[in-house]
Amino acid sequence: MTDVRIRKAHMGDVKGIHALLMGCAAKGLLLPRALSHLYRHVRDFYVAEMPDGRLVACCALAPTWEDLAEICSLVVDESLRRLGLGRRIVETCIRDCRELGPTKVFALTYQEEFFRHLGFSVVDKDVLPQKIWADCVHCPKYPDCDETAVLLEL
Repeated sequence: MTDVRIRKAHMGDVKGIHALLMGCAAKGLLLPRALSHLYRHVRDFYVAEMPDGRLVACCALAPTWEDLAEICSLVVDESLRRLGLGRRIVETCIRDCRELGPTKVFALTYQEEFFRHLGFSVVDKDVLPQKIWADCVHCPKYPDCDETAVLLEL
């Protein structure tokens, strides 16, 4: 996986990010994102790019509050899972978080064990009121969210 480059996303990546996300959303592994949402939030994204230019992973770091940021929209191409690419892209987001300033980073996930291996701990969603009131209340799954909240204190 050393030939895969992780970099900040740019506008030309949005359709590739959308394709990755929609593939996982179709399997119920994450919520779908509209193209307009991705264009507005492209600066939050990192992508993993093969030497031929194909995007094979994406992940976003979304500031939520003064001391809090979210790891979201993490997708790794099915053919490349379990090779460390997800770890690399999340660790890139965490480094970005350390530079940005929040002291805590969280995710809402179905992949609890993956995040535990990165040092995250399972927490009650009640410790994330900024996320709940900004985003979750607009989610079709609210208030019956079936994702697990995980948190890493930096």
